[in-house]
Amino acid sequence: MLSEKRIRRRSIAAAAGRSRRDVARPEGAPRVIILAGGVGAQMRSAVPKVLHRVGGRTLLEAVLSAAHGLNPSRVVVALGPGGEPIRDAFAGQAIVFDGPRPSPGAGDAVRHALDSLGPGDGPTLVLAGDTPLLRFETLASLVERRRRRGLDLALLSFRPPDPGDFGRVVRDARGRVRRVADAKSASARDRKIAEVSAGVYCFAPGAIERALGPQKAKPVAEELPLAAAVETLVRSGGRVEAVAAADWREAWTVQTRRDLAATEEIEHRRRIEGALDAGATVIDPLTTRVGLRVKIEPDVVLHPFVCLEGETSLSEGVEVLPFTRIVDSTLSPGAVVGPHCELEGARVGPRCRVGPFARLRPGTVLEEDVRVGNFVETKNTVLHPGVKALHLAYLGDAAVGANSNIGAGVITCNYDGLKKNHTEIGEGVFVGSDSQLVAPVTVGRGAYVGAGATITEDVPEGALALSRVAQTNVEGWVEKRKKKLEARRATETGKNGK
Repeated sequence: MLSEKRIRRRSIAAAAGRSRRDVARPEGAPRVIILAGGVGAQMRSAVPKVLHRVGGRTLLEAVLSAAHGLNPSRVVVALGPGGEPIRDAFAGQAIVFDGPRPSPGAGDAVRHALDSLGPGDGPTLVLAGDTPLLRFETLASLVERRRRRGLDLALLSFRPPDPGDFGRVVRDARGRVRRVADAKSASARDRKIAEVSAGVYCFAPGAIERALGPQKAKPVAEELPLAAAVETLVRSGGRVEAVAAADWREAWTVQTRRDLAATEEIEHRRRIEGALDAGATVIDPLTTRVGLRVKIEPDVVLHPFVCLEGETSLSEGVEVLPFTRIVDSTLSPGAVVGPHCELEGARVGPRCRVGPFARLRPGTVLEEDVRVGNFVETKNTVLHPGVKALHLAYLGDAAVGANSNIGAGVITCNYDGLKKNHTEIGEGVFVGSDSQLVAPVTVGRGAYVGAGATITEDVPEGALALSRVAQTNVEGWVEKRKKKLEARRATETGKNGK
């Protein structure tokens, strides 16, 4: 006799139209179709809807990021009329573009994209390009649920506060999914259903072709033809289940500028919650911005109007003061930055203090206990431990040795009109205020550069470098000048009086 397990496996295979051997064989990597054909008329923009940005990246970038987390065998983006800017924006990436499609309707777009998708023995995911809050973990859960349950189709559902125009998930008395009712043509009873479809589908290998094959493109709302695949599979004996999203916000669809603004706020709140969960103190969550790839360790303190972007990492105990923007930078434990600073591509060492009003450009490295003060700019420069540059300086293409002091108004003149040149400053050097170091030049260990000097040649270790002329004092000059001016005025007044 067949075991209960084998009987169940056979029944699943029969329902899906596959043999028992096909069911037992491990599936390949998923294939992904992303629908990006909407012109976004409601956005009132010449820019395609999926190229608008949320949280620093386009809507399509966000969906692609979630999809790539599944390590798919192939990703096809189905374009519509006017989709050339989308193709151009993602040129060079491992994406296949299909389109523009010949007629409207999501089901027709998917059918058209299947040719570009190519063969594969893995499941097929269909995603919408305007759902930027969708997470990889949710897609992975959907794929696993379909595989584990032997489903022909697993669709993502959610329960928003207002179901609006989303398709309602209609179930029978036993709770089984029967169809997805289009909100615009649904009955009053169906419109009362709180569970709606997110427009995210995971089809078993071969199931999507069976579901879409007999359909005709219909001149109705874009969601209906693809949603009708649910009813088609159910009627043919296929197994269909709706998997509820843990967070209803993931299925938020951007249709208007208001939706875009609301999505930005949702994404902002999600990232702030991530920072709080990581152990950070966020003094004013409403004005603080934390990017998607930012990493934060415990006991970081973020003050109001801080913006963290790109591949930025803040270690334990870092404090970022108000009105500071940090991009693609690393801050080590105990560093304090701000207020009113900008860091891009910089590495800040332990216990450093940066600001106020400092700018660290790409290639800047501050080792431990460095102090960079107000109106100091650095670029492609290494400041070794204990360096101080506290006022009005520009340090570009330079290395400054440990415990050296850079005075106010110091400039490394690194560009000669053709190329950038390097300045090397040794340990324990004192560079006086308003000095210019004309690169390429080296200032030796322990040397002093007098205030106002223009250094064009190397300075030996322990030497004093001066370039200003000798000072001359003219005694009584002010009084003599005053008398001369008074005499000139008297002469001019007499002439005018005549």
